[in-house]
Amino acid sequence: MNARHARPYVWLGICLALATAGAAALPPVLAPSENPLTEPKRVLGKILFWDEQLSSDDTVACGTCHRPAAGGADPRHARHPGSDAGTIDDVHGSPGIARRDAEGRSSEDPLFGFGPQVTQRVAPSNFGGLWAESLFWDGRAGPEFRDPLTGKVVIREGGALENQALASLSDPIEMAYPGRSWEALAAKLAAATPLVLASRLPRDVATELAKRPSYPELFAEAFGDAAITPVRIAFALASYQRTLIADQTPWDAYQRGERDALDENARYGWQQFQDLRCVNCHTPPLFTNNDFANIGLRRVEYDRGREAVTGDAEDAGDMKVPSLRNVGLRPRLMHTGEMASVTAAVGFYNQGNAFAERDDIPGGGAYSFNLDRLTERDLQAFLRTALTD
Repeated sequence: MNARHARPYVWLGICLALATAGAAALPPVLAPSENPLTEPKRVLGKILFWDEQLSSDDTVACGTCHRPAAGGADPRHARHPGSDAGTIDDVHGSPGIARRDAEGRSSEDPLFGFGPQVTQRVAPSNFGGLWAESLFWDGRAGPEFRDPLTGKVVIREGGALENQALASLSDPIEMAYPGRSWEALAAKLAAATPLVLASRLPRDVATELAKRPSYPELFAEAFGDAAITPVRIAFALASYQRTLIADQTPWDAYQRGERDALDENARYGWQQFQDLRCVNCHTPPLFTNNDFANIGLRRVEYDRGREAVTGDAEDAGDMKVPSLRNVGLRPRLMHTGEMASVTAAVGFYNQGNAFAERDDIPGGGAYSFNLDRLTERDLQAFLRTALTD
């Protein structure tokens, strides 16, 4: 969270029975008291997360852009051309749905024609989102969650995952035609066969669908009756995402005392990670401080970042510090997606290209590591291997 706008909040901490002792290095699993974790909500959320039918054209699920094998990020590659293709305002992004009009009919887009539209930032990893007060690169999914039908506060603190879920489901580039109503989505789900477009269902999902093969039945099991509402959709999706814990990394084993969990290069890299102050922003054990910073990746006039949410000029260009857990699996790094590897990201800092415009960023000023080749290799080894679940 942004240090200048921080405020205290209380979440109900729920400790899940996780498979390994490695979770001890991480904070307790947190859920707001208004949306306690239950198994029926978790499995419903998992089904919803992977169902393309939540999008207007049945082509995009939440899991389309957030894939475990890609570290919770998007393995696909696309570009947003900005105002005109082939110029400085081009940026990497994540493909969404093809453009639709307000009636849900196919409509030609001036930039993308009849093909998938592209977002202006790559999809971030969704792993670790349960510990963040605000989500999305610019933090627009904040802690207070309101019912979009009534405007009433449903979750006072800790509702970032719920807000994030509904923001994507209503976005006209990511998943919905412009102005799609929540009633329309509810009606679509009520008539749909869950995951009918999917194959190779995991055991927990297949077992649940064998018992309750319709969304009304699944919602009744999770919430007590068959009503499908945006709040319940958000509650289920958030519940599932609160169980996505990347805690089984070599670094976690190393912290438990397993000295052989990291090879020699990764051990030296871990030491460099600390000595070079990477931990100031990528703070263990989450490997993020969940704050926002501008490191000079893109000119502010092309993306205002956090400023567009807070209205504070000091936040211009700021983006959320991503967790580095599973960073070695991600095909595109940074919010611009312009780094295609850990090697490129380390090189960006090593060459002195990164900077912090504000004096409240730890170690603010230019970041120039000036690493020798051996040290750079060790740091890359740590990032690529030690943090992969």
